Amino acid sequence: MTETADARPEKVRKRTCIGCRKRDSPSGLLRMTVSGGRVLPDPDHRAPGRGAHLHPVTECLDLAERRKAFPRAFKVPGPLDLSLVREQVGQ
Repeated sequence: MTETADARPEKVRKRTCIGCRKRDSPSGLLRMTVSGGRVLPDPDHRAPGRGAHLHPVTECLDLAERRKAFPRAFKVPGPLDLSLVREQVGQ
């Protein structure tokens, strides 16, 4: 009896950092959501709503802010408050 290879091997999930635009596994990125004009860190990857991902380093955060990537990633108008994310990345 011969064994066949699995037709659909387990697919490795990848997400793109909105700062540096490099792909990485979700465990290597900080997930964020937006609520009431504030960007909220979601380290447990459980919050409802549209999410965006960022490497938890200040270089990627600064790049994303300079490129105005946050409103585009969340599909919301205007500037967003990044104080909570900046605090999370600083730790």
